[in-house]
Amino acid sequence: MLRHFLHYGIHFGLPFLIAFLFYRKQYWRASIILLLGIVIDLDHFLSNPIFDPNRCSIGYHPLHTYWAIAIYTILFIIPKTRLIGIALLIHIFADTVDCSFIN
Repeated sequence: MLRHFLHYGIHFGLPFLIAFLFYRKQYWRASIILLLGIVIDLDHFLSNPIFDPNRCSIGYHPLHTYWAIAIYTILFIIPKTRLIGIALLIHIFADTVDCSFIN
């Protein structure tokens, strides 16, 4: 239960917290962009089974590879794409926390 609370809490709670703390003037816009980081889970449709609760996404799915994470980090460094980079890195962080419960 703690695993799911942390995983989904990070996915859906942390974006609002970051938007509130760092993007207060654009709170709703930032919140929506940060929540949209979840779209990288579309790569799960390339797997069989699509969802496996005992599979670590990091390093397995194409948009969860270390190369992809490097690109998300670069997006974070560039000011114009920072919000998108944060959204994707929040997603990776949530999945990393989830993986720590599997291993």
